[in-house]
Amino acid sequence: MGKIIEAAERIPASRALERFSSLHDWRRQVADLYAAVRAMPEREGWAHWRSVRDRLFREHPQSPLSQTRRSQFRGIDCFSYDPALRFTVAMAPAIDRETIALEAGKDGTVTLVPFAMTIGLESALGKELTLYWIEGYGGGVFLPFGDATNGRESFAGGRYLLDTIKSADLGSSADGRLILDFNFAYYPSCAYSEAWVCPLSPIENRLPVAIRGGERNALP
Repeated sequence: MGKIIEAAERIPASRALERFSSLHDWRRQVADLYAAVRAMPEREGWAHWRSVRDRLFREHPQSPLSQTRRSQFRGIDCFSYDPALRFTVAMAPAIDRETIALEAGKDGTVTLVPFAMTIGLESALGKELTLYWIEGYGGGVFLPFGDATNGRESFAGGRYLLDTIKSADLGSSADGRLILDFNFAYYPSCAYSEAWVCPLSPIENRLPVAIRGGERNALP
């Protein structure tokens, strides 16, 4: 979920100001991005999402890319937009799902509490997905998933759809159903650098089909 950093009290004041103010700016820009996307038509919002993420990865101090990789960066690879990969789903209580505790290096332990199951994905994608609440101050909804593209066409550890702590959230439809658009699936930061520790997709959220939408591995 977050980059491995020294405890705040061990960082000189000048470095702390630079580091945490840039992180604040990154999160603000990501929050603004998703707010803008929610107000746009689907395909237009997706194009905006790609453009802003490319800029952040290329220019921002909090980019998960190393300086060397930024100089060579040509943009995040994505599958072509597929409107069939956008769903509005209802939710039911999560049954027979266990709480997951994950070690996150110097960030401590991340606890994922299953609280809901989707209703509306199984017929198209082969199964429903579990939504997790990240325990901790403020908390947040988290939806990682894996699929048949992992390890070849996409990152082996899976991708994320929702992470509301980081403002990654497409909102709800007019009737209150959750919007899950797999065209906006993205890699965890640990896919780009070992300096990051990220929860990967739990077994119960590994779809049996290939989701060719969202972020993908670079084409040869």
